[in-house]
Order: sequence, then C-alpha cells, then structure tokens
Amino acid sequence: MTFQGVLTAIVTPFRDQRVDLEALTQLVEHQIASGVSGIVPCGTTGEAPTLSADEHNLVIDAVVQQAAGRVPVLAGIGSNNTATAIQNARHAAKAGAQGVLATVPYYNKPTQEGLLQHFQAIAASTDLEVCLYNVPGRTSVHMLPETVAQLAQIDTITTLKEATGDMNVASEILKRCGDQITLLSGDDFTTLPFIALGGQGCISVASNLVPDRMVAMVNAARQLDLVQARNHHFSLFPLFRELFSETNPIPIKTALAHLGWIEEDFRLPLCRMQAKTRAALIEVVDACAPARPA
Repeated sequence: MTFQGVLTAIVTPFRDQRVDLEALTQLVEHQIASGVSGIVPCGTTGEAPTLSADEHNLVIDAVVQQAAGRVPVLAGIGSNNTATAIQNARHAAKAGAQGVLATVPYYNKPTQEGLLQHFQAIAASTDLEVCLYNVPGRTSVHMLPETVAQLAQIDTITTLKEATGDMNVASEILKRCGDQITLLSGDDFTTLPFIALGGQGCISVASNLVPDRMVAMVNAARQLDLVQARNHHFSLFPLFRELFSETNPIPIKTALAHLGWIEEDFRLPLCRMQAKTRAALIEVVDACAPARPA
C-alpha cells in the first residue's frame, strides 16, 4: 500500500486571490526535503471548496510536477456530487497522481448505502488507489466501521483517513478490516494513539510548518520507540491545539504567512484570525522555531 507515514495536507497559497504557484512549489519542495512520505493537495487544508475546476486541476498538476515521483501525491477529489468527484479522479490520474482522497459527501447527508454506492462508483472510475476520508465534523455524516469494512473489499480502496478523533471508531475499523486497509489519522493530535493501535501514519496539517518533527514523531512511533514518540507528541501538542483554535486552514496559513513563506490570503467565507487567537498561535509558532525552506 502506497500511503503511509507523514503525508502533508498542503495549503493552497493565494496572492491577490489567485493561486500562488511559486509559493506552492516551494512549499512542496520543502516538504520533500524534510522527509515526508507524500503530499495531499486540494483537501480541506488546501481550501478546495473555493477553488474553481480549472484551479483545482492547476494545483494538482503543479504538485505532481514538483514532486516528480520522489513522493506519491494523493490528490483531493472531494465533492458532494459523485460525478464531479469522478471527473476530479480522472484528471488526477491524467496528471500523474498515485491516489485520490475521496471525502464523505457533505451537506446532502447520504445514507450508509449512499456512501457505499458513492465510493464504489469512484473506485470503478479509476485505477488509482482510493483513500476514503471520514470527517463527520465537516460532513455531518459518519461513515460507520461496517461500511468501511465493506468498501475495504475493493482492491483499489486501500486507505482511510479517519478524522473522528475517536479511538473507539479507530479500534473498530482495525478490528473489522485488519490489514485490508491502511488507517491514517486525520488529526495531528491523534496520530500517536492511532499508530499505537495499528495505524500507519497521518495526513497532517502541522507538517506544513514542522515536517521534520512530524516525521520524527511518526517514525519513532512506527519503530515502537514510544518514549521518544511521546516526547515528540507532547512537545508538539501546543501547536496541534493552536492550529485548530479557529477553522482549519486559517491558523496554519496564518502561521506560514507570519514566517514569510506565503501571503496571508484567504477566500471567503474563510477570513483572517481574531486578534486573541492569532496572538496565542504566533507565540507557539515562534517557540517552535520551524526550519526555514532552503
């Protein structure tokens, strides 16, 4: 299975409300140089809901080109329209991505049978690996472990990004699926317990800022050096907390802009941070002293 370790849910930098391809490619290069195991463009952290279809394709193309086969690219294709998700998956394959990240459809609240048919249709439309994405806090629909177990029977559905933050759910999925599916934490703060249960890594927001430290934590955990992994976890925990003090990706983009790596540019309905939460974030970011891109 291709997707293990630390995969960075890369932000989409904007400059004057346009995709900043120069900043994006520099971020991707920094991630690869820091040892991450993959790049995830056009996810939630990449502000995919506000990208036009052309911009979505542009970002995928740019990330695949910059990665140049050095790490796999897991392209976000999420949509609450199955036909659109399939169209996005086909473009990802044409661009040269190694897999697609397919979220539970948001807003229209499908049943578990609807989820089965949605993901079955996506898997049937592409030869790429499919990573399911369960994030009920954003979609209002929880994909149940029994549904995941049914989907894991499909050869190309290899991975699950699990973002309930609930170890009961993670345990039930691993109990039902075993090694039929790779479980990745969808939240930085649950990465260590996920790996302890049998997960294989994370799709990380924090690694936009501290990729080397996220890699160190995940490597230690996967090598069963739990003392070292815990040390990394607790040193990063204040950052994990502040990066979700407001809606993701507002804090991570604010942090990157504070360091001068990107512009502090969002698309509505996302907007700049409030002064109080921003001050707390910046204090933690400065204390982390992230390594600057070369």
